[in-house]
Amino acid sequence: MLDESLLDAPDDLARADRRGLLRGAAEAGARVRTAARHATEAGLADLRPDGRPRAVLIAGPGTAATGVADLLGALAGASAPVIRLHPTGVAHAAGALRWTLPGWAGPVDLLLIATTDGTEPGLAVLAEQAYRRGCAVVAVAPERSPLSEAVEGAHGLLVPMAKAPYQEYDESAAAGPGALWALLTPLLVLLDRVGLITAAPHTLQLVADRLDRTAERCGPAIATYSNPAKTLASELADSLPLIWSEGTGAGPAGRRFAATLAELAGRPALAADLPEALPAHGVLLAGSFAAGADPEDFFRDRLEEPQAMRARVVLLRDRPAGGLTAAPAARELALSHDTAISELEPEEGTELEQLAELLAVTDFATAYLALASGGRS
Repeated sequence: MLDESLLDAPDDLARADRRGLLRGAAEAGARVRTAARHATEAGLADLRPDGRPRAVLIAGPGTAATGVADLLGALAGASAPVIRLHPTGVAHAAGALRWTLPGWAGPVDLLLIATTDGTEPGLAVLAEQAYRRGCAVVAVAPERSPLSEAVEGAHGLLVPMAKAPYQEYDESAAAGPGALWALLTPLLVLLDRVGLITAAPHTLQLVADRLDRTAERCGPAIATYSNPAKTLASELADSLPLIWSEGTGAGPAGRRFAATLAELAGRPALAADLPEALPAHGVLLAGSFAAGADPEDFFRDRLEEPQAMRARVVLLRDRPAGGLTAAPAARELALSHDTAISELEPEEGTELEQLAELLAVTDFATAYLALASGGRS
């Protein structure tokens, strides 16, 4: 059950937020500025590459690294394939994970390593393997970590991860918004320099400003009725979110939303891109998760019996550049099954600005759900 009274009690939210989820979301803009400065100090802004890499390979553990790979792949588009190297191992622990380069990787490819930890022996081995193959290596990791030494030994380039001044690394930080932007921002600078995406310094400043403005709209002091993140969290209470995305940035934003809902808020969610989401999730709207699936629900004892989980569509959209959109069909399908729908569409701006706004609102919503539902906070 969601304690909606907690959403409009800023002091109580602050006391409940022992993992610093709301503060991490609020400081995302500052983290972008710090990470961009670290990238410049590491020399990324001064790179003069000879040409584009044939492929970009990304390795790293956890939700943040997965989100970075997904976002960079969407932003790069057809410029070059962006391939995440999936780890193997007997457990999801720093010492147990292993990564391996594909057999075809060589001197014309670029390896990116993104981690909030930096103690993974498997990533150090991967950097050495890339050096032997002739791959260029760039890593974003905590300064003075074992991985930083391995990257330097492989003649790679290390960008120190931008940390928030109020906390050291902890187990929850890897899934939070601060970690995402600390890892993503330097790699945006790099891929801008090699010509795969557009992320000039002015654009990153706009991204940081958009994150700040969104944090003002979604902060704990803003009442639920005018706060898009609190409103979304309230709407998702006791529901199975079906996150339908449309647009270049909305796809990875939706997948990250589903991942953080599970990891931080303990809430199951399914994500899919439109129009494929319609057949993929259509049966869920007609089955036991449908709003009207239980005709006895009206007479249920709501004090004694837990409320059944019902599907709710969350439509995430970039502002459409053309006239083609599946949003009307999505709304029609949801409403034809009496399924409620929530919609998020960013304000106008660059592609990265719109992406930042979607990420910020959903990160705040995840934090509010985690805190107000009495989960691990």
